[in-house]
Amino acid sequence: MKKKLIALTLSALMVTGLVGCGDKGGTAEQLKVGMVTDAGTIDDKSFNQGTWEGIEKAKEELKIENNYIKPTGTTEADYMKEIGNLYDTDYKFIVTPGFKFETALFQAQDKYTDAKFVIIDGSPNNGKEGDERVAKVGDNTVAVFFAEHEAGFLAGVATSLELKTGELGFIGGMEIPAVQKFNWGFQQGVKYANENLGTNMSLKAENVQYQGTFDNVAAGQQLAATMYDNGVKAIFTAAGGVGVGAINEAKTRGTKGEDVWIIGVDVDQYEDGMMENGKSIILTSAVKKIDEATFDIIKDELDGKFPGGQTLTFDAKTGGIGIPAENPNLSKETTDKVDDILSQIKDGKIVVSDVQGDLIK
Repeated sequence: MKKKLIALTLSALMVTGLVGCGDKGGTAEQLKVGMVTDAGTIDDKSFNQGTWEGIEKAKEELKIENNYIKPTGTTEADYMKEIGNLYDTDYKFIVTPGFKFETALFQAQDKYTDAKFVIIDGSPNNGKEGDERVAKVGDNTVAVFFAEHEAGFLAGVATSLELKTGELGFIGGMEIPAVQKFNWGFQQGVKYANENLGTNMSLKAENVQYQGTFDNVAAGQQLAATMYDNGVKAIFTAAGGVGVGAINEAKTRGTKGEDVWIIGVDVDQYEDGMMENGKSIILTSAVKKIDEATFDIIKDELDGKFPGGQTLTFDAKTGGIGIPAENPNLSKETTDKVDDILSQIKDGKIVVSDVQGDLIK
């Protein structure tokens, strides 16, 4: 009888031990990363897409779970609703791309204290001005910014070196700091090339346009058509879906043999500019490595190093911006010179302004 009791006790201990081991390695500890999209879609060939690609990379390499929600609108209430929906389904690491999330994150970081938040191109605040303004990056939040002006500068230099002479244009989405800095940096790059590298490019005031949204594809196509009709050779687009419209217009014209180009933004848009002849209408792109930044912060969380309470800036020195490493439409001479200028920016020998100043006329 004693032998039977001992055997039963040992069996029970073995089962308990097995259950305990299963709990430690189970999916209960798997990080669930959610994203609420900004205006536009998850495949906008720009900002939303770059963020989601970083999360997708984390799913593949770090074995996280992921999900995204596209709100029905772009108000604070719309964003808070979807943040709450993610939280309620145990997605407690939430990434929000865009300054429009600033006031929603200001609330969410205090409401959901056991969640982690990442806001890209914005910093949590109460949306008020002057003495009533309150801003706080909570301990469970990290704010991420990029040096768009440096990326724009490199794209401006590359465009000028490759085309040598001609008219340029710029189409922005909403007139917000991230988009403005692309424009200002691009103009500084064109001006630098004209003054130092023997180019002769121009950018007239009427060919610098902010459409006002990030999702009006038709408006982007019309703006591009007008610029090309006015003799513009290449358009730099920082406009999400509006930029997709400009790319569509350029592809239509390029297919007919017109010598027109697009400079892409945020991600390498080369493939998005492919025409039936196997060539791309994308000359180069001003890249913000949103995917890498998103991936890195998710990895930091898994490593127990989440940079909560911090504001991070990804720039030339950190490798956070640039133009694509492979540029089939750029000559080796152009890419070598751009690489040299990137090194000078890293070393502080060339300083690109992040405010509007004495720009090209």
